[in-house]
Amino acid sequence: MNARTEPAEKGTSAIARPPLVRELLLVAGLFLVYKFGRQLATGHTGEALHNARRVWDLERTLHLPGEGSVQSVLLHGDTLVHIANTFYATVHFPATVAFLVWLYLRRPAHYVWARRVLATVTSAALVLPFVFPLAPPRMLAATGLIDTAKVYGPSVYGPPTSDHLSNQFAAMPSLHFGWALMVAIGLIVATRSRWRWLWLLHPLVTLVVIVGTANHYWLDAIVAAAMLGVALALIHPPHRTASTAGRGQPELAPEKRPVLVGASR
Repeated sequence: MNARTEPAEKGTSAIARPPLVRELLLVAGLFLVYKFGRQLATGHTGEALHNARRVWDLERTLHLPGEGSVQSVLLHGDTLVHIANTFYATVHFPATVAFLVWLYLRRPAHYVWARRVLATVTSAALVLPFVFPLAPPRMLAATGLIDTAKVYGPSVYGPPTSDHLSNQFAAMPSLHFGWALMVAIGLIVATRSRWRWLWLLHPLVTLVVIVGTANHYWLDAIVAAAMLGVALALIHPPHRTASTAGRGQPELAPEKRPVLVGASR
């Protein structure tokens, strides 16, 4: 009778995958907390504009490139700026949800890690609008930037005084960039393809879009990246197993294959 063994990782996905209903409730709850939490910090128009001027001056002191240089590239044609506005309005949430769904189905252990990191960064991001309300550069006349979404469309924001769906004075940190960066890092860590580093194009394009459309300052993205870095330092990804790290590895020669002790012939 031949002795057979199953790979140790074969049942790992089924065991490690959290209950679907619970995860749906957790993610939906996080989204609602995010939306309502930002709403609690609405108002503070004068303080938000004052802080915007301080951020703008600080960027110039630090010799960061002007946001206007990015916007001028987008304004070379109506099509390009319209694509940027559409990207800003439609990619943020669907891309993050698709990322979490894929991890849940294919890399459940990495899914739990990524969900915890995103929850930590998002929760921390809710605090800043209370202590540092910030108007985006499109609202600050000193920047010389235009509201590309308002001029060229599509726009996801209404007038700040009547917009009950979002807090437009919560520019810092940029969760558009923070989430996009986590999507890229998560996919790089969870996959083994030689092309996986191309996922970094997602946060790069997101950065160009949020700055070029005058929705965020450079510092908004820098702060988001710093917060994500702290979360990643505290919440470690799962250890690689043979089912993930071993993908793409050459097959061992017969003489180097492990011998199953006790197997009969």
